[in-house]
Amino acid sequence: MEATRTVTPVGILETRRLPGSGAGPSPDRMIIGSEGILGVIVEAWMRLQDRPTFQASASVAFTTMRDAVASVRALSQSGLFPSNCRLLDPAEARNNGVGDGNTAILVLGFESADHPLDAWMTRALELVSDHHGVFDREAVARSLAPKGGAGEHRQGAAGQWRNAFIRMPYYRDLSVALGIISDTFETAITWDRFETLYEGVREQTQRALREICGHEAAVSCRFTHIYPDGPAPYFSYSALGTATGNLADSLAKWREIKRATNEIVVGLGGTVTHHHAVGRDHRSGYEAQSSPLFRAALAHAKKSLDGAGILNPGVLIDPLNRTVGLRGPLGFA
Repeated sequence: MEATRTVTPVGILETRRLPGSGAGPSPDRMIIGSEGILGVIVEAWMRLQDRPTFQASASVAFTTMRDAVASVRALSQSGLFPSNCRLLDPAEARNNGVGDGNTAILVLGFESADHPLDAWMTRALELVSDHHGVFDREAVARSLAPKGGAGEHRQGAAGQWRNAFIRMPYYRDLSVALGIISDTFETAITWDRFETLYEGVREQTQRALREICGHEAAVSCRFTHIYPDGPAPYFSYSALGTATGNLADSLAKWREIKRATNEIVVGLGGTVTHHHAVGRDHRSGYEAQSSPLFRAALAHAKKSLDGAGILNPGVLIDPLNRTVGLRGPLGFA
């Protein structure tokens, strides 16, 4: 995003359209990250790119999660910039029908509107091979073919995972009536701390699910985003909330689970949310993660732009000198 126009209770806040600027703290970043507590964005300049005409994909299997993570780290630091680099741990791969629970699966893809991708994919496959990744060379070659290649990324393990991912929210809606709690939570961490976070989140979340729901429940993980300095792990779980399908009972247990997972990811050094925002659901984790001094500064910025505290009350912070009376999903007052 290059520029924004925002309506606030005290006036219009508009920024210049520039590719970058070092002129003080970015007002665009402040507005975008404020989750609607400072104003309403009514206009924005966005960076766009042409629709890709070249595509390439590969599904890579690893017998150990450690090798898989090392491979993704190498890819993230290679300068190849894959358009898709989704790593599914063995449990996540099994749950999505692309593995047997013994292998981690990397869904790897490249796209470009400018150039063929053979060199990029060749180098990427050299990197995954260095970490014992196994892939189908013929399937990769088909994905690179000038004709018919555009659909190859929708076939094989990559296509199976994509279809399962798209259908997931619909399955969740149906499972609620059966008393099943299915949800996700995400975070981000540096590479050197990922293994501790991964093992800690799975162990502590399983313990919390056992205490809250009274039975064992599996926790799986995938990477949604990767950076040279770390991944964004996305955890999933399913548990039986109530045998009777009572929605109120299941919702109460979901609230307990959400509080627990907020505490777990922040306690292990991650962020309470990588891309789903804070809102009210993650506010307990946000308050543990963020500096009180920063939250105070944000509260004063809100007072300057929204003195009456009418915009999204209870999201991120409470307005100065006011405790929000609304109660969110976690019961924040």
